[in-house]
Amino acid sequence: MKSTHHSRRAGTPRAVRSVAAVAAASALLLTGCSGGESGPPTLTWYINPDDGGQAVIAQDCSEASGGKYTIQTSLLPRDASSQREQLARRLAAGDSSMDIMSLDPPFVPELAEPGFLAKPPQDVVSATTQDTLEGPLKGATWNGELVAVPFWANTQLLWYRESVAKAAGLDMSQPVTWDQIIKAAQSQDKHLGVQGIRGESMSVWVNGLVESGGGHIVTDGEKGQDAQVNLDSEQGRKAAEIIGTIGKDGLGGPGLATQDENASMIQFQGDKGSFMVNWPFIYSASQSAVKEGSLDQSVVDDIKWTTWPRVNADTPSAPPLGGINLGVGASSQHQDLAWDAVQCIVSSEHQAQYFATNGNPPSSAKAFDDPEVKKAYPMSDTIRKSLDAARPRPQTPYYNEISTAIQQNWTPPGDVSEDTPRETTEFIKEVLKGDALL
Repeated sequence: MKSTHHSRRAGTPRAVRSVAAVAAASALLLTGCSGGESGPPTLTWYINPDDGGQAVIAQDCSEASGGKYTIQTSLLPRDASSQREQLARRLAAGDSSMDIMSLDPPFVPELAEPGFLAKPPQDVVSATTQDTLEGPLKGATWNGELVAVPFWANTQLLWYRESVAKAAGLDMSQPVTWDQIIKAAQSQDKHLGVQGIRGESMSVWVNGLVESGGGHIVTDGEKGQDAQVNLDSEQGRKAAEIIGTIGKDGLGGPGLATQDENASMIQFQGDKGSFMVNWPFIYSASQSAVKEGSLDQSVVDDIKWTTWPRVNADTPSAPPLGGINLGVGASSQHQDLAWDAVQCIVSSEHQAQYFATNGNPPSSAKAFDDPEVKKAYPMSDTIRKSLDAARPRPQTPYYNEISTAIQQNWTPPGDVSEDTPRETTEFIKEVLKGDALL
């Protein structure tokens, strides 16, 4: 995949300037439609695909502004890499329509480092982060400063079939380790639900294992190409042992090498299901499958949850962190209004509403106390606990290069060996120095 770093150094291509011009023109046109010069300005909010919840919040906050602004949503691509590319290109081109953006946590350093994001005013930071959970706060921080505002957060849980855990003799009221669930699945002739596809989910898995072992894939990320890559470590080798064992022993199922989050969920719901690391959408998706008649209610009754597995029995796990932060473009012509809108969007009430209706967990601790949230998601307390312990993926402007290198070297899982961490570390260093291509 072509790096946006290279395209920025080479200047802004004509096609990018055209996209920026069209976007800016569209924003002006929308402003005109909302009342011309005498009407309120239109703020464009670039959103990731969801079930319509962000559009509802945009309308609520437009009305709550008392006529100060109208928020118009603009849909980003579904694929995370395509989202990143479009945002980076528009921001690099100085697109003035980038008023508010829904940003995946790994995008934040890459967009903040070159000054593409407006710095949140201190009063906005104070107003929006009073009860933000620890994990989401880390994911919105770069170089010691909050550069975006946490909106919703996400984390993986360990989902398990209660019948299998009991048959294997595991006490699920206590934290369990990867080694324990591997042995339990083996003893019951079941499959472990993991994501072995060559994609971002592999970077998520590797990072979660390394962080849970007490390590970090990258340190000194603010040094850019001179950052320290630490995969060739005790934590990296343990991660390789876990992934390689699941792959070589066939524990991930016959389709492991192409298995994403949805495929692992379907396998988990079947006769071979046992344990699975996956995001909270699992619960609502399983309930929907029952309503559609494609899944028996007894399966959902057998599904339970706990926090992510530990790598070491005496060290709490550091689950994967996902979700969305809100950023304001440095070239936005309405930055003050945009930050005002951001405060409205991320209110604990809106976060609770968004979770209950769209299934995306809050970054706000208070939002988890909402009765509608607890009713819709009985595992909400476990999600909240997990988000406080969650750790972001490597924070560096070169995250795309590092993630792509991991995906290339750690898939398929059956080929992962004790040499994989060292080989990946060497490859990443060569890529960052420009001596190798992805």
